[in-house]
Amino acid sequence: MFSARRGARFPSRSAIAPFDPAASAGLSRRRLLSLSAGAGVAVLASACGAGGDSSDSGSSKTLTLACEGGGKIELQPIVDKFRQQTGTTVTLVELPYDGLFNRLTSELAGAKASFDICAIDAVWIPLFAGKLAPLDDLFTPAVQADLFPALVKEPQVGGHFIGMPVWTNAEVLLYRTDLFGDAKEKAAFKAKYGYELTPPATWEQFTDVAQFFTRPDKKLYGTDVKGKVETEWLAHVLQAGSPGVVLDDTGAVIVDNAQHLAALTFYADLQNKYKVSPAGAAQIDWSAAQNLFNQGSTAMTRFWAHAYRQIPADAAVAGKVGVAPMIGGSAGVAGIPGPWYLSVPQSSTRQDLARQFIQFCYDNNALSLDTSLGLAARKSAYQQYADKKGFEAFGPLLKTLDASATRSRPAHPKWQQIVDSALIPMLQKAVAPGADYAALLKSARTQIEGIIK
Repeated sequence: MFSARRGARFPSRSAIAPFDPAASAGLSRRRLLSLSAGAGVAVLASACGAGGDSSDSGSSKTLTLACEGGGKIELQPIVDKFRQQTGTTVTLVELPYDGLFNRLTSELAGAKASFDICAIDAVWIPLFAGKLAPLDDLFTPAVQADLFPALVKEPQVGGHFIGMPVWTNAEVLLYRTDLFGDAKEKAAFKAKYGYELTPPATWEQFTDVAQFFTRPDKKLYGTDVKGKVETEWLAHVLQAGSPGVVLDDTGAVIVDNAQHLAALTFYADLQNKYKVSPAGAAQIDWSAAQNLFNQGSTAMTRFWAHAYRQIPADAAVAGKVGVAPMIGGSAGVAGIPGPWYLSVPQSSTRQDLARQFIQFCYDNNALSLDTSLGLAARKSAYQQYADKKGFEAFGPLLKTLDASATRSRPAHPKWQQIVDSALIPMLQKAVAPGADYAALLKSARTQIEGIIK
């Protein structure tokens, strides 16, 4: 989202390298729907084609919106209502994650895109911002007050809002209520640690509980350690009080500061020192961690909040799962949001109608909560559902997203290259026995400085 020598919190458009091929290497593989059991995979497999034309030919009451599977799921009820109320047909052009990225890269670089609106993953904003139209008038004070702070800061580029958040997510703590509520377990825990067994709120409590429930002979572990993804460790970096993750607001590399080291020590020690995660942490990703928890192999998992409603009915933990906010460090609770935005290409000939639809999406954001993915962007939408049965994850999600230490990932066009080339390999080495955490972070700093120079 910003160059290495960025002077302001939000970069000027000239500071952005919109289509750096190196930044696309690997992409983020953050396809949240692919994490869910069945629903997301089915949707991704049923792409509705790659057509669409934003030319002036045809009806003026039509729009084409390019999106990924999650966007289609979230937007369909809003699209249906928009057509009923305005007579405007919005065609959702669904593409796989990598396919959407490639299409946006190709068409936004050209003179005219075949779509009027596009769904943008947060990590793509620095790459495409220079080709997207401002949406400043949609971000009234009332709108900004109903969005989480990170979702107001992230889509601002060069003093303009270039995307309206359509949904967001963050990690929360999922735990097994059958274990935490068992009278014998509660008594044994209090006898050993001197305090009540409850969903942990701090790193220390989390470590105690994870050790307590780790019973390899019964194929049960306290938690998982995800060596193959970076987001969870970065959340712990924010909890430790770092002013940012990996890069600070000026673009300087801070991956080896004291807070990053404290977070890495806590995170990797769960595997190396306390051995509370199954073996092979270097290869555990979101899918593996979700499977471990659903199968009853872990007592706790830090995971994206949407997964709570997507636990299969035949899972070992079905009906036995509670939710709490993300763990808190010295800076308190913090998470890394995972939002998507709706944006309008500068080349679109139907910008007014596209902006009308985006405003309609904001006004009707709560409709997305009844979908199989069930995520929104507005605080009021989540608050509306937080007390309803089946939506118990929303209270903890609200607290995590609204926490003062919660921040977006760095606004840098080479962020994904940093993740794939430096952060994940570093984490995989960190969860191996005998790892020198400080040395790994220093090495990562050197590598990241080489990427962004």
